[in-house]
Amino acid sequence: MCAITRSRLHLIHPLGYKITDAALRRAGMDYWFSLDVHQHADWAAFKASEHAPKRMWLIETGPKRTIWDAKFEDGDGLVFGNEGNGSPAWLYEEFGDARSLTIPQANTELRSLNLSTAAGVACYEALRQIGMPA
Repeated sequence: MCAITRSRLHLIHPLGYKITDAALRRAGMDYWFSLDVHQHADWAAFKASEHAPKRMWLIETGPKRTIWDAKFEDGDGLVFGNEGNGSPAWLYEEFGDARSLTIPQANTELRSLNLSTAAGVACYEALRQIGMPA
């Protein structure tokens, strides 16, 4: 999705999986080399990076505001937690209510979308608002 939308992908360690040529081939990620991908040792290294977005949104299951309430701008970053555990409490505190969003769900009895689907939904809502990069 990041390659197709020309969105920058930031991977912040620890990842919980390995990025090796064999693993990428197994996952069918033949477009890996088309990505604008940056890896960071940790959250602090990411934030200190010259490539870090100036404004970021935390996308999670708990916030009251939805991605439909946000006014995305070109250059914004979308932050997603670990699929199994979500985001740590300190990250919620850093973003606060003003920069934390959820994806609307018709069936609120179910837990949430998987990470890949959530990233796609949020990315395309942001691109709908600001326009697809040329």
